[in-house]
Amino acid sequence: MAKRRPSGDGMVRKKEDGRWEGRIVVGHKANGAPIFRYVYGRTQKELLSKLHQSIETYQDVELTEDSRMTLGEWLDRWLDEYKAGTIRHSTMYGYRQYARLYIKPILGDKVISRITSTDIQRMYTKLKREGRIHEHPEYGYQLSDAMLSRIHAMLHQAMKDAVGAHLIAKNPTEGTVVPKPNYRPKQILNEEQLDTFMAAIEQDEVWRDFFFTELTTGLRRGEICGLRWEDFDEAEGTLKVNRSVSTRKAGSLEVGETKTNKGHRSISLPDSTAQRLRERKKTAISDWIFPNPLHPEEAVNPGYAYNRMKTILKNTGLPSIRFHDLRHPYVKHTTKIFSLRSMAFQAQAYPDARRKTRGACQLHRGGQSQSPVRPLCNRKRFS
Repeated sequence: MAKRRPSGDGMVRKKEDGRWEGRIVVGHKANGAPIFRYVYGRTQKELLSKLHQSIETYQDVELTEDSRMTLGEWLDRWLDEYKAGTIRHSTMYGYRQYARLYIKPILGDKVISRITSTDIQRMYTKLKREGRIHEHPEYGYQLSDAMLSRIHAMLHQAMKDAVGAHLIAKNPTEGTVVPKPNYRPKQILNEEQLDTFMAAIEQDEVWRDFFFTELTTGLRRGEICGLRWEDFDEAEGTLKVNRSVSTRKAGSLEVGETKTNKGHRSISLPDSTAQRLRERKKTAISDWIFPNPLHPEEAVNPGYAYNRMKTILKNTGLPSIRFHDLRHPYVKHTTKIFSLRSMAFQAQAYPDARRKTRGACQLHRGGQSQSPVRPLCNRKRFS
């Protein structure tokens, strides 16, 4: 027996202004009253076409009364009830900024169940053209592709959860087009520049072990700041990466999970790095391998590490690379060679370092391979 349609479902009538109106039932309120979706057309034929499309869209969909809330209201609820406690504080802060500065001013007051893919696409176009809050000397008020991509990723997830919460029938962000981020090429240190950088860090008693470890492991900034002595196996010369440190808006630190599930890992250290950490542990006054210099009971602030790197680069006349660029495979590979070379800067600790590294390996020159470095010997002998 066919299911009886709710009262008023599929009703079609001609209005006094000459337009045709139709409605379908798309859900029910808490008291059982139906929730209608209205469609309009200039002619009966146009209306019936739109009505059939709506029936197909809302087939097997049961919206709740909350489907009448605005997008701005849903984003606030989504952040408070769906994302709180599941993402980092810094990520949550970023999401709230995306909602407050970019999405709400354009679509925040529109009922969420009435937002279409066209609305979303127009918002992206407007943000791309004039979405930047402060004028940029080169790009004006144009919003970067990278920022637009992040806004889209957040909104897509929020709308996906809105479908699951029976607020909308389908995700309106699907089918929209967002420019792919045009990230600038990585700017990495070449052999000579890396030698200069390593010579500089050897003169910095506070930061030399930190940057040496970074160069020879390629850890993320938050990961290296989050290392504790319990993560270091002296006998095996390994490090366990179990946590990451990030900075809250107010400047306080947040210690949490690594950026991805695969971030939990154990890495083997070059002998030179393992030996540095063994020596460092003998005089350690903190559970953190790299503590805050002024407050050793705390981990070092990732922002401090970034600023110190920039200062070293500026003082030595080196390119102003990003901290993330230290993780480039070229750097990680070549520092296995340079890790011993740097021992020459510590003659009292490693008197035969220069002799052991002289002629040990040979760097690959351009035109021979796609890889920037080709080792011509077994580096394990020298790490």
